[in-house]
Amino acid sequence: MKSVCVFCGSSDSIHPDYLIAARTMGRVLAERGMQLVYGGGKTGLMGAVAEGALETGGSAIGVIIPSMNTKSLAHDGLTRMDVTPDMHARKARMHELADAYVALPGGFGTFDELFETVTWAQTGAHEKPVGLLNVRNYYAPLLAAIDHAVAEGFIFREHRDSLFCDSDPDKLLDAMAEYEHPHQAVKRWMREE
Repeated sequence: MKSVCVFCGSSDSIHPDYLIAARTMGRVLAERGMQLVYGGGKTGLMGAVAEGALETGGSAIGVIIPSMNTKSLAHDGLTRMDVTPDMHARKARMHELADAYVALPGGFGTFDELFETVTWAQTGAHEKPVGLLNVRNYYAPLLAAIDHAVAEGFIFREHRDSLFCDSDPDKLLDAMAEYEHPHQAVKRWMREE
């Protein structure tokens, strides 16, 4: 993994532990020589993850849409900022630039990006690892809902097991580095078998 796309929230009205974890994630990516790809913002966890990477000498590429590319929202100190015409193109560009994906805590946008990424893996559109940085056990309710969907037969166990989760960035990235795409589950899902 040379490039990791981080999905995360942009709210500033959050517990400080989330900001600390985001900055740490950015720092760990830089220390490992991994490029950060993210939504290009300077507020909330977005700004913290970028600052963590940049202050450690890492590379940070932002991908943003024109309406968010403003002085109050866009980070102006990134290695590079790609401006795409809309949200669909933004997500496609982030996917194109990344070897792996990590969701930090966030809201609707983060959930959207996470679920699209997991769905694309489920259907074989990509074979890249996906992880959750589970700060303050933020993702416990979501994981419980996913486990319920597995129990009810809506999600294959192999796809659930492909969603890595840890509260420690190093442990999360180590686990993701060992990822093996569940090709047989994809074939079953796509009814190729």
